[in-house]
Amino acid sequence: MDPKQAPLPGAPSAVPPSLAEPTEPVEPLPPKPDQATPDTRTPTGAPASDDPRSAGQQGRWLTTSTGTRLGDTDHSLKAGERGPTLLQDHHLREKITHFDHERIPERVVHARGAGAHGYFEGYGTAASVTFAGLFAEGKRTPVFVRFSTVLGSRGSADTVRDTRGFATKFYTDEGVWDLVGNNMPVFFIQDGIKFPDIIHAGKPHPDREIPQAQSAHDTFWDFVSLHTEAQHHALWNMSDRGIPRSLRMMEGFGVHTFRLTNEAGETSLVKFHWKPRLGIHSLTWEEAQLIGGLDPDFHRRDLADAIEADAHPEWELGIQVFEDTDDQLFLGIDLLDPTKLVPEELAPVQPIGRMVLDRNPTNYFAETEQVAFHVGHLVPGIDVTDDPLIQARLFSYVDTQLTRLGGPNFNQIPVNRTHAPVNDMLRDGFHQHAVHAGVAPYHPNSLDGGCPFMAGADLSDEQTRAFVDAARNVAGSKVRAQPATFDDHFTQPRLFWASMSPVEQEHIIRSYSFELGKCYEQAIKERQLQALAQIDPRLCSEVATALGLPAPEPSDTLPDVTPSHALSQLAGGPWPGDGRVVGIVVDPDGDLADVAEVRSTVRSSGMVPLVIAPHGGTVGDLDVQRTFATVRSVELDAVLLAGSPVAARDALPVRDAKAGAARTTTLDPRVVLLLEEAYRHAKVIGAWGEGVRALAVAGIPEDVPGVVTGSAGIGVLDEVLALSGMHRAWDRFVTSGLA
Repeated sequence: MDPKQAPLPGAPSAVPPSLAEPTEPVEPLPPKPDQATPDTRTPTGAPASDDPRSAGQQGRWLTTSTGTRLGDTDHSLKAGERGPTLLQDHHLREKITHFDHERIPERVVHARGAGAHGYFEGYGTAASVTFAGLFAEGKRTPVFVRFSTVLGSRGSADTVRDTRGFATKFYTDEGVWDLVGNNMPVFFIQDGIKFPDIIHAGKPHPDREIPQAQSAHDTFWDFVSLHTEAQHHALWNMSDRGIPRSLRMMEGFGVHTFRLTNEAGETSLVKFHWKPRLGIHSLTWEEAQLIGGLDPDFHRRDLADAIEADAHPEWELGIQVFEDTDDQLFLGIDLLDPTKLVPEELAPVQPIGRMVLDRNPTNYFAETEQVAFHVGHLVPGIDVTDDPLIQARLFSYVDTQLTRLGGPNFNQIPVNRTHAPVNDMLRDGFHQHAVHAGVAPYHPNSLDGGCPFMAGADLSDEQTRAFVDAARNVAGSKVRAQPATFDDHFTQPRLFWASMSPVEQEHIIRSYSFELGKCYEQAIKERQLQALAQIDPRLCSEVATALGLPAPEPSDTLPDVTPSHALSQLAGGPWPGDGRVVGIVVDPDGDLADVAEVRSTVRSSGMVPLVIAPHGGTVGDLDVQRTFATVRSVELDAVLLAGSPVAARDALPVRDAKAGAARTTTLDPRVVLLLEEAYRHAKVIGAWGEGVRALAVAGIPEDVPGVVTGSAGIGVLDEVLALSGMHRAWDRFVTSGLA
């Protein structure tokens, strides 16, 4: 360059600023001729590209974190073979230092989670209430979903009785929207200031750090019985909703009421609902306890296996819509109270899109553990309300990420990165991955050409419209109080109880009896029984009997309620069997003629067939997936008997404790145990040929609901598949007197 044409040093901007403040939006200015940025590379040294492998390991050689190839990682550098290790061993120091720091603080709540990638597809039916672009007809938006338990640590079991988190990150064209909810529509508390209290009460006792991941202890019930606004959520927890069969078979709820804005600037209040295509299905309490020991990873394994098998989980997103009135009530229900729900019979759920999860994470830590949700991650057309619980969450979520993820740049971690352009004027801080250009990260400016500019107020212009803080009149004295509409703590729990089927009510009685039976303090049991008396006298009486205590009388008149059909898990159906597991018990010495066809039909139905035999390897032309020693009923959704195998050589209690379950040699005792458990867990059982004889030996009656017999495997299977669409055969057991 001609020295006479070279720019004079010291100019802060590539383009001279204008005298007046710029008003015409422009792209960010280019760097000055003397400036450069680091070569665009992935964290593992590859040129940046759309190839997903570019972010993973590169090359075939072991290297340091900066790419230097290594020839030995088995021996530290020493002063002689028997000498001390030298401080100069940079590879040892890097390897050990990174190992020492490869764990980050786990979440205080929702520590144990499982995640998956997928997409959301809009139906185009939400335009009347919101201009958010992701709901447009046919619009597909990438998502990442994290399911979790609340109370347990990362090392706890999946099948504990607990609320489940259902958090969805939408990577929309207009920014990230996080819908951070639960599998229950109500919460324990009405005001976020109480959140530390309910979690401290639910967590293990601080003196002994037990019990882990459960609410069956004194501190939880001490809080719940004193803070009666928690009774509604506690009742949901005591129901079958607290022990889901699968993450794929849970409803999801936004819990709070949100405010949506349409293109005309009109606002509506809504509640979000996720409805699983497979229906809502739960474990029995015995199954949950068995699985906790046999397979504590049951739920995350089920989710990953289903996706890998192309049984992609799917939910429909719907909204309940309410007029945005000054009092924010609907038929007397306060929409800002997170301990209340609105029955679907009063406000139907209107479908606005569907979500499909079709890809598993590549790396659990990088994705599922580092994903950072925040209820304040909103997009144009969606806003929060004055619900005092969500108001506290708006602060808490950001504060949490600062500690867990090491600073304010957590949104730059790959799983958290937006798919929309970012020009935020935020700078520096721990783990800053972006290389910001320009000299004017402030507004207004002229040195960077005025960039970035404010988006427009025209809500119909998708290119320029901005996030809208819906205008609301806010006035009043500064008080620590709540509205009177928050004060009714028992009508909705009574509604939930009245909406349950007889068998679901029996499960709730059993749950309270177990949980309160684990409490030590008598006063806590008596206080909680008084709360149950305000929900339902029979519920109170049955639990009191189990505790050996008198049932108290209600202290107030019990309100009349109209049951809500939608609150029962057993309503509706039949549901698809995608990803469900069918065990096929075979006898190597019996008739295997129908088994191959039965197995093929199960697989073509979207279910997973497991051949169960006395030994591994093969039986005839059939590959064996489970043996009598390795199978347990809790991993199966239905059982088929293709034969009646006698006791195998390893059916010895000294070798397999399950072999001591029954004293018979005409049928392997592990098969007897399998059938007994499946029967009492109300699972569908089918048998043909010699398999019918196995039912008789195991003492399983043929003439009861959910037990199918026949002469041919396919005929039996057809009936089993039809019955499996209702989850379980609950009508197998007498429930008279339970309603």
